[in-house]
Amino acid sequence: LKVYGRYSPTMYMLHKWQGSSFLPVTESAAISSVLTGAPWPGLKSASYRLGVWDRMFMHAEEVWSSYTRAECSEEKVKELFHVLVSVVLTEDPRLCRIIKRYLTLDDLIYIWKRMIGTGYVGGKSIGMLLAQAILKKSDSRWVELLEAHDSFFIGSEVFYTYLVLNDCWWLRQKQRHPKTFLDGAEEVRQRILKGQFPEYIVGRFCDMLNYFGQSPIIVRSSSLLEDSFGNSFAGKYESLFCPNQGPFEKRLEEFQNAIRTIYASCMSEEALTYRARRKLLDRDEQMALLVQRVSGAPYGDFFYPQIAGVGLSFNPYVWGKEIEPGAGMIRLVFGLGTRAVNRSDDDYTRVVALNAPQRRPEKAFEGVCQHTQQRVELLDLKAGQLVERSFEAVAQQSPGLPLKLFASLDEDILRLSRERGMEKVFPWTLTFEKLLSETRFVADVRSLLRRLQDAYQCPVEVEFTVNFFEEGQYKVNVVQCRPFQIKGSGALTDTLREVAEEDVVFRAVGAIIGQSLFSTVDRIIHVIPSAYAQLVERDRYSIARLIGTLVKQAQAKKLENVMLLGPGRWGTTTPSLGIPVSFGEISAVSILCEIVAMRDGLIPDVSLGTHFFSE
Repeated sequence: LKVYGRYSPTMYMLHKWQGSSFLPVTESAAISSVLTGAPWPGLKSASYRLGVWDRMFMHAEEVWSSYTRAECSEEKVKELFHVLVSVVLTEDPRLCRIIKRYLTLDDLIYIWKRMIGTGYVGGKSIGMLLAQAILKKSDSRWVELLEAHDSFFIGSEVFYTYLVLNDCWWLRQKQRHPKTFLDGAEEVRQRILKGQFPEYIVGRFCDMLNYFGQSPIIVRSSSLLEDSFGNSFAGKYESLFCPNQGPFEKRLEEFQNAIRTIYASCMSEEALTYRARRKLLDRDEQMALLVQRVSGAPYGDFFYPQIAGVGLSFNPYVWGKEIEPGAGMIRLVFGLGTRAVNRSDDDYTRVVALNAPQRRPEKAFEGVCQHTQQRVELLDLKAGQLVERSFEAVAQQSPGLPLKLFASLDEDILRLSRERGMEKVFPWTLTFEKLLSETRFVADVRSLLRRLQDAYQCPVEVEFTVNFFEEGQYKVNVVQCRPFQIKGSGALTDTLREVAEEDVVFRAVGAIIGQSLFSTVDRIIHVIPSAYAQLVERDRYSIARLIGTLVKQAQAKKLENVMLLGPGRWGTTTPSLGIPVSFGEISAVSILCEIVAMRDGLIPDVSLGTHFFSE
């Protein structure tokens, strides 16, 4: 084959021999299934392995091989398993309890063979690995239903090595003290962004990229404290997509820049303030990384999963009496899941109560059409970047997409187009109705969340993708799993008495997110909608800063229960749609109320399942 000096977007991909042609294999589920189906010897550049770390895992390989031949005792395997868990996964007793039940010594050897550097793999990697193992061991159906994972892990010690080599170590030590944790943080960030990796680590990066070929990948933060019991760090550290297109040198540099950006996010004011607020500054917060194949398939120049979402095993958003909180909920989008975890001020997602998937907050189809997802986030392989496109544009440029499974025909648009003689009309609306009513998707997601909650012995939050193939078959990829942080006051013990109308200050008639609360309110901060609507944009930002100051004053006076009421969305990036406060400014607030009065027709998208809501 003549390839010198030539390039195509699929030349480094797997190919299948069909008739007289070699056709590229481009679906993530198919590629990972093929590659994980063959024995994996490890990265080629790992031939330098001579240290204590590698000898320890080589010994584990020998022990496991002996055990499978019934030549080694189970006690010896358990002893070695315990040691390796403590050096590559965690020492957290709560996680160790789950790990001991669902992972094996062979699983730890698998991690080592796909690991770049040494140290821990971090909280996000542990959550993904445990979710896969729990599901497969709980029900054989999940062995077939789960998309095979062939992720790589960049150990936490690589982070420390990088800091030392690029003169960041001593500056970073200031971030461990409450009085100096922000001093020099920006200088450290800039040094990290311009730093260099050791040559032997770059060699392993190259091997990993050769393994993935031209498949898009995502580099995800996986710090030691991330996604753990008590601290989610949701949205605090970066995770970056690498379209992985073009010449190898370009792909390698983009990958290294993604790592640098994630390392630098450890020094951001938001991340450091989060740690300070939770009294975690003195904890050893190393940054490991999880490198995953992006789930999905190419449609022309676009690459995306058909469905992505966030799932909660406990549903704190009950907008109707028939909705059971214990059944869980999902926040569903078409395309990449970034749209599910990051709020969009002027677009919507589909929030599904899993025991009543057809029950929507909107009553009529007209309301449904107004509050459905309009834009899709995806990877543009030709441009080599993450982009946003209208659903109409994506659907029309996606041959082979099972559109009827995700979208519903708008009969009113069809009727009007016929009456007016309009030919080029796109009558589809993203409702996911057929997906929710005519497939096993809802039942499978309920099963997934229930099994993970049972294993963790607490509510869980997951991120997932789903891709459909021939004859309605589909694969689920669980890309993240963590304990769902629920903060509540327990059962209500006080009897609610009748309140005379003249004594009512505020009355909420909309849905409530979270557990019921019967409490005194120490301070109320109320932004009057009619007055706020008259302000220019500059003054709206000033109001947001003033609110932050008032909340801090309440903290200083040790006022425990602060209630915020305001028009539109709290935490919006668009002042015309709400109040642009940061999370840090309102983190001490106990009760948050969004008044649907910013402007006529504005109904804010529910924040449930987003990083903002998790905080």
